[in-house]
Amino acid sequence: MSVINVGQAVVLGAVEGVTEFLPVSSTGHLKITEGLMGIPVDDNAVVGFTAVIQVGAIAAVLVYFFKDIVRILSAWGRGLRDREERYHHDYKFAWWVIYATIPIVIVGLAAKPLIEGPLASLWVVAASLIVGSGVMWAADQMGRHKRGEDDTSFKDAMLVGCSQILALLFPGFSRSGATMSTALILDLDRVAATRLSFFLGIPALTGAGLYELKDALGTGVGAAPLVVGTLVSFVVAYGSIAWLLKYVAKHSFNAFVIYRLVIGVALFGLLGAGVLS
Repeated sequence: MSVINVGQAVVLGAVEGVTEFLPVSSTGHLKITEGLMGIPVDDNAVVGFTAVIQVGAIAAVLVYFFKDIVRILSAWGRGLRDREERYHHDYKFAWWVIYATIPIVIVGLAAKPLIEGPLASLWVVAASLIVGSGVMWAADQMGRHKRGEDDTSFKDAMLVGCSQILALLFPGFSRSGATMSTALILDLDRVAATRLSFFLGIPALTGAGLYELKDALGTGVGAAPLVVGTLVSFVVAYGSIAWLLKYVAKHSFNAFVIYRLVIGVALFGLLGAGVLS
């Protein structure tokens, strides 16, 4: 019998879709939700399931930013054939995304036993939610928000890409939160920081989902929950992306900071009371 049924897959897919690109930690929320539903958060099949349904959220990014992605990939293809095209920002940006993904791939493979073992603890999630909220608040205050998407550089992409490692090692820190905070510290405006976070997440999260697929299918999760969870994740994530881009154009990240603090403290309380383990 599958360790995750279809009903649970719907709930987890919705949680993944809402939280994957908001700076609140999708991994943290998934682990909390799994714990409340009695699903073993450190089970290999469950870890694989959560990685696979992320592909639904990534598919939402691909659809939402389809024109941008086609433009960037077209520029990259032209640059591979024509030296003159290599001065185009989109050509350079395509390479930057590739280079910026390499560090998280290396760390992800090297630290896999830790990520799926001791670091999968809900205590780590609670602490990371709180620490990450402090980082996000400081970044939003420090950043001058004066640089747009066209002003990004190789250095920006690499630093923001490497910041994804924080979320990989400390579930609850939030990949979106780490990348957006780093981009803000580098003085990108909030919309540029959010879009850069989206683009850098495409190869990293897609690769993680495909890599974990064998574990999800082979150790206790059926095909039906995987398909349902991924589809729900796609639909909900698409709406979440559209909302977030409109929100950050006019608001600071303070609401997310407060929310993370509340969830982190509440999680510590549930763990301390023995409601979650």
